[in-house]
Amino acid sequence: MDDSSNLTMKTAVITGVAGQDGAYLTRMLLDKGYQVHGTVRPGGSTDLWRLDSLGVRNHPHLHVLQHDLCSLVDSLALMDRLQPQEVYHLAAQSSVARSFEEPHATVNGIQQGTLNLLEAIRKVTPTTRFFEAGTSEIFSTKHSALCTELTAFHPRNPYALAKLSTYWATVNYRESFNVFGSVGILFNHESPLRDPRFVTRKITSSAARIALGEASVLELGNLAARRDWGYAGDYVEGIWRILQADQPDDFVLATQRSASVRDFVRLAFAGAGIGLAFQGQAEHEVAVVTDIVDGVADQVPCLKLGQVVVRVNPDFYRPIETGPSIGDPSKARLALGWQVSTSLEELCKLMVSADIARVKSGG
Repeated sequence: MDDSSNLTMKTAVITGVAGQDGAYLTRMLLDKGYQVHGTVRPGGSTDLWRLDSLGVRNHPHLHVLQHDLCSLVDSLALMDRLQPQEVYHLAAQSSVARSFEEPHATVNGIQQGTLNLLEAIRKVTPTTRFFEAGTSEIFSTKHSALCTELTAFHPRNPYALAKLSTYWATVNYRESFNVFGSVGILFNHESPLRDPRFVTRKITSSAARIALGEASVLELGNLAARRDWGYAGDYVEGIWRILQADQPDDFVLATQRSASVRDFVRLAFAGAGIGLAFQGQAEHEVAVVTDIVDGVADQVPCLKLGQVVVRVNPDFYRPIETGPSIGDPSKARLALGWQVSTSLEELCKLMVSADIARVKSGG
């Protein structure tokens, strides 16, 4: 493509391009003809395996650069140099469990990064459209079982506290400085690209290893905890649509379906060819094998009916259970035409299949 055609292409900045959402969003924007500048932390990990797995790492219109989100000077320079039409701010320490261990680093990093980008847009590129990746963790089940954009906030962990502050920062810059700032209040969304430290990938990778005879037992925390789980590939479509709206606004992205960790475990193991039944309660609950498909039975002859393959470990309990069980995406559906297209059953099968392939290949 020659330089004159480049002038007609939209330019987007994606912070956290190496993460799950960053990779899927990068692929989607490249498919739509964007120039994409993705940022990673200076001196941090440069592992871009997610971009590689989606086949976009070497795309001619993808440019990966180091950027210090905690530096206002860096953000001012970034906006001045790139003059992007859209900024998708996805970078954050997003593990709730880690936020309890590192509350200061979590809160300070998330707050500073968002404020620096908003201020850089206000001062340098005031027409840039800004997306802030919010979280359903800012809600509480005390207020509403079905959460909308109007549900009262009640953050109950350091990560949620930080994200609530960036929600209000985006609203403030929108109302006070006329910045096109929108927030996607994202409920849990997973994929084969999810970090293995998160419970969903822990479940699917363990199911894969057990089905291949490379592990025997999966230990988890609270099996009764409920979440609204969707597919990250669907959610990045909603993220993009939020910035294409005529006016900046805030939108809940969710599936409107609640499932427990126990449900996710059952579906993941079913995807790996292993049927489960749960027995006992609380920290004494276990899952035993009730069915083994022929292929799994052949490759793992030691796996037997009645064998315990999942047990609860209280060490994995959170200090306080947080987050609502279900979100209402009606506003996004009506205003943006967005809805999920991947069921939870399909998501679990997709993730387990990818993890089985990884184990077989030694990945």
